[in-house]
Amino acid sequence: MQKKIALIGTAWPFRGGGIASFNERLARAFQTEGHQVTIYNFSLQYPSFLFPGKSQYSNEPKPGDLDIVICINSINPLNWLLVGRKIKQLKYDLVVVRYWLPLMAPCLGTILRIIKSNRFSKIVCIADNIIPHEKRPGDHSFTKYFVQPVDAFITMSAKVLNDLRTFTQTKAIQTVHPLYDNFGEALTKEEARAHLNLPTDEPIILFFGFIRKYKGLDLLLEAMGILKKEKELNADLQIPKLLIAGEFYDDEKLYQQLISDLGIEDLLELRTGFIADKDVKYYLSASDFVIQPYKHATQSGVTPLAYHFEKPMLVTRVGGLADMVPDGKAGVVTDPNAHAIAKGIMQLYQLGENYFLPQLRREKEKYNWQKLTESIFSIAE
Repeated sequence: MQKKIALIGTAWPFRGGGIASFNERLARAFQTEGHQVTIYNFSLQYPSFLFPGKSQYSNEPKPGDLDIVICINSINPLNWLLVGRKIKQLKYDLVVVRYWLPLMAPCLGTILRIIKSNRFSKIVCIADNIIPHEKRPGDHSFTKYFVQPVDAFITMSAKVLNDLRTFTQTKAIQTVHPLYDNFGEALTKEEARAHLNLPTDEPIILFFGFIRKYKGLDLLLEAMGILKKEKELNADLQIPKLLIAGEFYDDEKLYQQLISDLGIEDLLELRTGFIADKDVKYYLSASDFVIQPYKHATQSGVTPLAYHFEKPMLVTRVGGLADMVPDGKAGVVTDPNAHAIAKGIMQLYQLGENYFLPQLRREKEKYNWQKLTESIFSIAE
């Protein structure tokens, strides 16, 4: 039975990282199943002084297959009332809202309260985070305000589900983060490296995504320093280069100073601008392994991206990362410290890519979009 669905969250023309890509891919999954979907996107997402990157906006063309309404101003209460009334009057069967940051709680919580007053629309929240990675005053009160009008929650890690229970006992289920399969198919390593002007005959590991403190790039840089010292003691030891692909959402000078102090400039390939959607396939395809050295986490969109491109991973034992990457099967799980990460990188190469591929491909089958849409409809009922 066709349903009329509103999806509230970031989409084009905002870059939004994984959240925008996720929302657009989810809308397409609903459309493939025959449902009518409208994305209610922001006209203003963050005030510019609060945005950590260089630009909030994408250079990609508008998706021609999606109905995106640009209308939500995150800091204008009058706008919240107008948007809420508009969505309320249209009486959607299902309203799916993304929640990832308490800053958005006053805006989204108000809009949802107005929608809920139509006594018709079911509201399901996909919660990326309940307790944010970088805490600010007011986070608890804002999140408490947001959760009240939601009928049901979907989380993609046990940690977020546990965090949610400190705010509400509303029904909630945990499901898997689907594959990011909207960035094209994998290329051969040779093709991808030629496109990126990378050496074809050297081992390369990849750190991918926005650079923020909690993602632990500093730990990975320290691990590279450890590996360099080991090579100085054993000239026959082959260590990989580290390809860093993603924009700094943190103080770049701190990382540059660390690189200089460690003397590892020769081991790095820095591509630290924003990575456009059309270029994602090149970075993933060019690498041998994907490294996620997070200090703390809920889940990561990099993991389903690596699964799509069939790249074994190193993840740290934090949040829900280890749940998605069986140790010794789809990759290697380590403690979140530089020595453990360095040892884990060498373990990846000792075992080799082909060792992981059979189990990685079996794990990959779990992460499809139909499972997510089924979970949403099930809990909404």
